[in-house]
Amino acid sequence: MAIEKLSPEQVRQKLVDMPGWSLQDEKLRREFRFKDFVQAFGFMSQVALLAERANHHPEWSNVYNRVVIDLTTHEAGGISQRDFDLAAEIDALVEK
Repeated sequence: MAIEKLSPEQVRQKLVDMPGWSLQDEKLRREFRFKDFVQAFGFMSQVALLAERANHHPEWSNVYNRVVIDLTTHEAGGISQRDFDLAAEIDALVEK
């Protein structure tokens, strides 16, 4: 079954319930800051496990204590529900 790309209006509506996430370059984006590199890398390791389990992998970057995550569904040609689902799981990691 094909993955459906969400409309711009659907994305805007869903972002209302996702504090910290924004729309940049047609991707969901959030920046996370940690105490130091070790915490940032530990977070990335946890996200990697979530992403692998979901078979949905982020685009991301890390500079010292900062991690920037971009989510998009290449198969759908834009943002899909899968991106919002993974974003919610990532947020749950930070809330622990």
